[in-house]
Amino acid sequence: MLPDGVPVYIPEALPDELIAVRPVARRGEGWVATVESVIEPSPDRVVPGCAHFGVCGGCTLQHWNQSGYLAWKTALLEAALRRAGYGDVVCGAIEAGIGYDRRRMDLAARRVQGGLRLGLHQTRSGEIVDLTECRVLHPDLFALLPGLRALLVRLKALRREGSVVANLLDSGVDLLLRTELEPSFEDRALLIAFARTHDLARISWTRDNNEPEPICVMRPPTTMMSGVSMTPPPGGFLQATAAGEQAIVAAVLAGLPAKLPAKARVADLYAGCGTITFGLAQRVRVAAWEGDRASVLGLRGGINAAGLMGKIEVTQRDLARQPITTKEFAGFTAVVLDPPHAGALAQIAQIAIAKPPIVIYVSCNPGALARDAKLLHDAGYRLTRVTPIDQFTWSSRLESVSVFVV
Repeated sequence: MLPDGVPVYIPEALPDELIAVRPVARRGEGWVATVESVIEPSPDRVVPGCAHFGVCGGCTLQHWNQSGYLAWKTALLEAALRRAGYGDVVCGAIEAGIGYDRRRMDLAARRVQGGLRLGLHQTRSGEIVDLTECRVLHPDLFALLPGLRALLVRLKALRREGSVVANLLDSGVDLLLRTELEPSFEDRALLIAFARTHDLARISWTRDNNEPEPICVMRPPTTMMSGVSMTPPPGGFLQATAAGEQAIVAAVLAGLPAKLPAKARVADLYAGCGTITFGLAQRVRVAAWEGDRASVLGLRGGINAAGLMGKIEVTQRDLARQPITTKEFAGFTAVVLDPPHAGALAQIAQIAIAKPPIVIYVSCNPGALARDAKLLHDAGYRLTRVTPIDQFTWSSRLESVSVFVV
């Protein structure tokens, strides 16, 4: 805070440090500043493990020791829920990340003089950090980078820049390539050879927002979700880590009553490919809603393959534009929602009016959670359980599962 009350945001600073900073850009009504020097460091400050730290926009908190970093994340969630009206909130123990476990990578690619850069964008910049190491990516994904650079620089479809999204599935890597041009015959031959050399499950291609086109499928690109084998769409959303997914599902199931009526039903909103859906179906009948067509197709495929047609009902619906109405919530024992980063303002308003007995909110954004949870608080909901889950290791992002009852 400046003497005139203007806020200053200082990445890489830690609580109770004496530092010298330099303002570099406006942010809202305040400034973003960079650390010029650390005069009196915090006892929690450590030497970052990655050479890209401070430049790469991926990790922002590697300079904080584990205990201080996890305590800060837990406090961030508690403060968000206090803003929603839950003044006596106490989080459960945080599920800590371990590093080298991220099973999804979304990297930018750009031709430069003499070669190609492949990596994440720099902090507050459009420049690309050419990754030579990474402390969060699963080793099986990071091992692809040298070969990807050699491949992309030869592709005619990549005129100037593109991107690579890779999901590490149980059956292998599922890769989605975005380029400005359609791959030529020679490009396709190179991509097929790359898939064979690196034992990929599938390579697909797209541009703009078009539906991805499979280039080659070496074997079914499948992954297990709560014991069900399913095929995600190319570049489809998965929880960042396998351990994070398991922790989320376990926390959701723990929020349900120990004994459920035989005909109990749970609404699963923003169901995606079935991350939570299949776990719920082990205990109760599920009505799932999801807006993305490709995710719905993947979810239905998993349901059919596992013979769960009588357990899970799936509806494609954009819940931001057409939220589930209060009448439609009648008869549900619980509502589970896992909205995108922006939260579920339109949908949570309907839930607060309908007042299902239990609402289990899975969030990746404490700020959006605070806004949405306030509507539940004002509707008379009590907060009974909160589980923070640190699957976005060394970043300010935080996953959580909150259980509300009325």
